[in-house]
Amino acid sequence: MEISTAMIISAFIAAYFVWFRSICRSMTGPRLWPVLGSLPGLIQNSHRMHDWIADNLRACGGTYQTCIFAVPFLARRQGLVTVTCDPKNLEHILKIRFENYPKGPTWQAVFHDLLGQGIFNSDGDTWLFQRKTAALEFTTRTLKQAMARWVSRAIENRLCPILQTAQTGNKPVDLQDLLLRLTFDNICGLAFGKDPQTLSHGLPENGFASAFDRATEASLNRFILPEFVWKLKKWLRLGMEVSLSRSLEHVDKYMTNVIETRKHELEEGGAHQDDLLSRFMKKKEIYTDRFLQEVALNFILAGRDTSSVALSWFFWLLIQNPRIEEKVLEEICTVLTETRGGAGDGDVAPARWFAAPLEFEEVDRLVYLKAALSETLRLYPSVPEDSKHVVADDVLPDGTFVPAGSNITYSIYSSGRMKFIWGEDCQEFRPERWLSEDGRRFEAKDQFRFVAFNAGPRICLGKDLAYLQMKSIAAAVLLRHRLAVAEGHRVKQKMSLTLFMKEGLKVNVEARDLGPILGKIRR
Repeated sequence: MEISTAMIISAFIAAYFVWFRSICRSMTGPRLWPVLGSLPGLIQNSHRMHDWIADNLRACGGTYQTCIFAVPFLARRQGLVTVTCDPKNLEHILKIRFENYPKGPTWQAVFHDLLGQGIFNSDGDTWLFQRKTAALEFTTRTLKQAMARWVSRAIENRLCPILQTAQTGNKPVDLQDLLLRLTFDNICGLAFGKDPQTLSHGLPENGFASAFDRATEASLNRFILPEFVWKLKKWLRLGMEVSLSRSLEHVDKYMTNVIETRKHELEEGGAHQDDLLSRFMKKKEIYTDRFLQEVALNFILAGRDTSSVALSWFFWLLIQNPRIEEKVLEEICTVLTETRGGAGDGDVAPARWFAAPLEFEEVDRLVYLKAALSETLRLYPSVPEDSKHVVADDVLPDGTFVPAGSNITYSIYSSGRMKFIWGEDCQEFRPERWLSEDGRRFEAKDQFRFVAFNAGPRICLGKDLAYLQMKSIAAAVLLRHRLAVAEGHRVKQKMSLTLFMKEGLKVNVEARDLGPILGKIRR
């Protein structure tokens, strides 16, 4: 009996390793281990996940396939992950066969409690309806002007005073934290017309902001666990599921109050409201309160972290590249000289330059600054990776077969670091690659090469608003201050869905001397 059992076990093991060898031959990515698949390599490189993916893609020509767990009957479908950064494949996934690559059930289940059926967590007709409705609003000039007003108020009344205090007191500040607070206040103002004032003197904690952060973190934590595990924890109210439940209660209470207040204001014919929530309420269609809440929360999630994280990497890159910082400043000063008057023969810029943040038209003329921000997003995209679910068997343009039920990850971070996409200097921070030969015009790149704002039907609706906000903040800070990384502070990537700096961006704030720049302009 024991011999028979041993023979059966040996036969199973032998059959498994025959199967495992065939799987290894068909996979082109990182090394696979028995049962554990590519998980050991993933864990070993968890501190440099995005660069590890880029290394594998570079070695495989832009696309590879792997399985997280090397288990029969799963590895070729549910356990299979295709990773790519090839622009031809991205166009196929994000545009040509768009319907075959939705967000998928896993993504929707993870974020359903927080985002419901909102635009960033839905597929099919539900997504299309919201997309068309929102697109009408994002194309209006009044929305851009509303964003400009929110940004200008936050810069003038909050960010500049806080940075000036840090400069006077010679104390470092966490610039990433300040920018997160600023963009959160701005996006809340634009989404539902209420300013949470998280960027205020003393940097107070805001209940809604804290609850929203905890809910987002707890939702992301679900990605680590198999779906049945986190659903069991939710049912039993264990671990971060408890935090998620409490945070969602706080968010729901806050948003319910906002919606009821806004409805009352509109019914009473109160002051004109230019936020997205009010715009949706004024439409002929009657939307449920739950739908209105999901609209607002989805846009907050999309618009808060992305711009602030991009700006953090932008300022860090300028600190490392003083030549580019000088060119950005030269452009800003040139525009202000033409719009607000020159600096004369002295070395000091006129006070009217700093009387108010840049106007909408002034910001629009900052071409080199937009190029520098785009170059930042090429190298450090706010969302470094994204994934899609495969509905039906398909073949990518490069010949890779993707079976139904598997997943595709497209690496936005890797796309900006491939020589076959951007040339030999792909690792360099060079804003000039975005400009015309005479340097006067910004030249947008093919959206499937530059995927920082997504591409195809789901390309970011708020792209222009993001540039407006980032350019306004960057210009205001650079005109007034010179930044330097605080002594001993190391900038490292945080491994999350958004490319945060792990320990923030601690900088010393010094007074800006515009004398050399003004002298150069006068010459």
